[in-house]
Amino acid sequence: MVEPLNYQRILDSLTSAVVVLDAELTLYHINNAGEMLLGISGEQMKGHLFSECIEEVDGSDTAFREALHNNQSFTKRRAQWRLHNLSTITVDYSVNPNTDMNAIVIEIQPIDRLLRISREESLISTQETSRNLIRSLAHEIKNPLGGIRGAAQLLARELDASELIEYTRIVIGETDRLRDLVDRMLGPRQPVRRAACNVHEVLEYISSVIQAEAGNQIKIVRDYDPSIPDVNGDKDQLIQAILNIARNAMQALLENKQQQLEPLIYFKTRIIRRYTIGTRHFPLVVCISVIDNGPGIPQELLKDIFFPMITGRAEGTGLGLAIAQNLINLHGGLIECDSEVGSTQFSIYLPLEDSYAQT
Repeated sequence: MVEPLNYQRILDSLTSAVVVLDAELTLYHINNAGEMLLGISGEQMKGHLFSECIEEVDGSDTAFREALHNNQSFTKRRAQWRLHNLSTITVDYSVNPNTDMNAIVIEIQPIDRLLRISREESLISTQETSRNLIRSLAHEIKNPLGGIRGAAQLLARELDASELIEYTRIVIGETDRLRDLVDRMLGPRQPVRRAACNVHEVLEYISSVIQAEAGNQIKIVRDYDPSIPDVNGDKDQLIQAILNIARNAMQALLENKQQQLEPLIYFKTRIIRRYTIGTRHFPLVVCISVIDNGPGIPQELLKDIFFPMITGRAEGTGLGLAIAQNLINLHGGLIECDSEVGSTQFSIYLPLEDSYAQT
């Protein structure tokens, strides 16, 4: 027979977050999983209103009180909770009133990770479809371009007037330009040549390139985790992918006429444990973040920035981020972006399963 006071031990053994509130909606008990999820201490917050721990975007206190008054349970999906540290989480939660105890038991399931995995799966699938379409379209474009160029060369040999030959040179030059653009759309021709690669060496090389191109106009800040092992990847392709992102950040900063703070690019590396990319789960993943304090990316472009020909710059081609995403995808990784005015962060996730197996 279970002793009455041992219910707290039982709750603490659960992996689901559980919160117990009294009739005044003050915190009576929160299990270990709840403390980790909400980032609070049960001992310190006991007796405090639950609204001091979380704030629901569309309000919840009234619903809690009605549930207790009517002795009626309810479940809410995809609720947005703002925590005391100002971060936001998305949760499903069930409210179960107990009139005998005059208390409310709330079971909480965080779904941010599930939503992220679903979003990444959709992103990877959509981008793969887009790449296949672009490859097919690019090959269809290159074939007539070769014919146009050849015809222009033959025509140039038959013409005597220099001004007419100049026209054929323009045709040849424009077809070459289109061919180069198509080649860039097709992405790298070389397969991934994997070898042990230190991500910090990659970032240091990129930092030196950015500093050389921007001079002293942009400050580079580094925040590295020295414990990160080598990744099994193609160093040249990783440099190209991350350099495309860093160059975009540099150009956004240099072109921002409203920049008030010192222009800054921030390189950060961290290890993430038990992380899912698409449908694959990895014990270890390295996250490389490239952050700038520029004007941000317009929200209407944010969801499409990794697709070809999407750009917010008048002189941009819209290929840099698409190529970067493709190169990271070839390494089994993924790039995500969060942006607002004053902070744009590109997060590059690369699996470390090979490095993990060697340790």
